[in-house]
Amino acid sequence: MRVRDWQDILEDVVESSAEPNGWRAVGGDRAGGIGEDLYVGHPSVGVYQLKTYARNPFQVEGVGAEVARRIDDDLDPLFPEDGSGMFGVQQPLEDEDEAEQAASRLEEVVQAHADAPTTPGALFEDVMDVLDSPAYGPMEFDQHDRPEAMDDLADTFEEAEQLLEAEFEDVVDENVDRGFQ
Repeated sequence: MRVRDWQDILEDVVESSAEPNGWRAVGGDRAGGIGEDLYVGHPSVGVYQLKTYARNPFQVEGVGAEVARRIDDDLDPLFPEDGSGMFGVQQPLEDEDEAEQAASRLEEVVQAHADAPTTPGALFEDVMDVLDSPAYGPMEFDQHDRPEAMDDLADTFEEAEQLLEAEFEDVVDENVDRGFQ
């Protein structure tokens, strides 16, 4: 297992050839200090673990690693089919023309959903399609604690958890207790 910068892990997710809407995630508070833990998985790609924290409102620091090459029968129940929320990974638009085209397509999608009966999930899916999101899906996330599945995933990947935790401690500024630096 190779520990890398959290943004490199997200780049792997973005560059995967996996079906974009097949991703699932579980996240919440880090068990031992400031920051968040996040597991992102796709049946054909595997599972990634990330540990991040906001150094300030403009800078997020963190580490991550691939912890499994696929989601097997033991891991599958730990990832939500229908989470308490949804997540999406976006790539920045290349230029102003591309941004204007995306905004126009997005406006059409929102108007179509406003004019017809729809569900929040259908709207989210259409928005992710319009924005050409490379990864999105259901997410179980607790902003104040840890979902039960997080602890189960941490136990499953205990060795990875310990290694990432040690690397993450080197990233976190010792002067930061809670809040921004």
